[in-house]
Amino acid sequence: MRSAADQVLRTYVTLVVVATSASSMIWGINTLFLLDAGLSIGEAFAANAFFTVGIVLFEVPTGVVADTVGRRTSYLLGAGTLVGSTLLYLLLWQAHAPFAAWAVASILLGLGFTFFSGATEAWLVDGLNATGYTGSLDAAFAKGQVAGGFAMLGGTIGGGFLAQWTNLGIPYLVRAVLLGLTFVVAWRSMHDVGFAPKPRVSVTSEMRGILRSSLDHGLLNPPVRWLMLAAPFAAGVSGYGFYAAQPYLLELYGSSDSYAVAGVAAGLVALAQIAGGASASVVARVFRRRTSVLLVTAAVSAVVLAMMGLTSNFWLVFALLAVWAVMYAAATPVRQAYLNGLIPSAQRATVLSSDNLLGSAGGVVIQPALGKAADAWSYGPSYVISAGLQLLVLPFILLARRERAATDARPTPTDLRPTAEPEASDEHLRAAA
Repeated sequence: MRSAADQVLRTYVTLVVVATSASSMIWGINTLFLLDAGLSIGEAFAANAFFTVGIVLFEVPTGVVADTVGRRTSYLLGAGTLVGSTLLYLLLWQAHAPFAAWAVASILLGLGFTFFSGATEAWLVDGLNATGYTGSLDAAFAKGQVAGGFAMLGGTIGGGFLAQWTNLGIPYLVRAVLLGLTFVVAWRSMHDVGFAPKPRVSVTSEMRGILRSSLDHGLLNPPVRWLMLAAPFAAGVSGYGFYAAQPYLLELYGSSDSYAVAGVAAGLVALAQIAGGASASVVARVFRRRTSVLLVTAAVSAVVLAMMGLTSNFWLVFALLAVWAVMYAAATPVRQAYLNGLIPSAQRATVLSSDNLLGSAGGVVIQPALGKAADAWSYGPSYVISAGLQLLVLPFILLARRERAATDARPTPTDLRPTAEPEASDEHLRAAA
């Protein structure tokens, strides 16, 4: 059984590596790509907002696909959709298309990622649970994060230098090819373990039942609810903080076409992701509760964002970006483990998709608003505003901490147990009622 669990974890890590390598080819230059296509700063972040609109529209329906048809099917649909939408982005750049076309293409990109979001985590947790995994979820997610960090490091730096040596469009072409490879790897290696698709009698009734159950185990479950409600602020700020760093650093550097610098800056975030994932065991020893980790990382992130906005020194902002990214990376596997341990398998993908939906909803509002602020007052003040928004995460984490959920305790080998204990979940539902 141990070898079967290892195989599930290896497959998960492989999928993270190939998908992140593909996607991250353009992460270091995406904002520069949109500006080069003729969009203003506000329009560039509005295009990013339409990407999150696509996530808001399709997150829960695609989560239902993963919970009914299968996680593997959802993942394959995501890879195929992303290939097509990436190529569409490339065509729009070549044509200097109007903003409306970018909005549509961005929505399609969002659709592609929604097929991935809840399905990948749900596939891993189901597989580990079914194969007798004895480790903690924190450690499993941290392994994926470290592997993804190395993949992002290669992808972002490679994309930046590739754009420097050729043009801004070539990384998008390479990304489409690598996404095609992702599809092939998933087709060959990803098989649903610990999950059986339900026999479908009525698609409408199935969706209604899953959505009702996912609501019970999501927003009506207090420990889950408070972290879900914090997601709009955390996700909106993190999305802006990452993508605005590209033009902000180039502005401070004094050269708007040094794409390699933008790629290296994104690579710095990847290194921070590796460090954050590698620190999972240390974090588990230092903090007795997962909400303590989330509180500390959120507070430090707010301080760092404010400092980034108040300085005009390139190297200092570069270093602060690394600190901010480490905080985000250290919190991610902790938050994933906290939520997954409280969600039953049958509704896992849909609840996780609902969580992503709320985060994306925040991005729809926050990213273009901060982009407008940068248009009006420059990037520095927009980062100070980001810090204020980041602080709004803290009250929700404190409310989650007050619930004293079973998964808030220090990680143990029985992390998967709460998903099989409906009594704990029912108690939260009674309290909510």
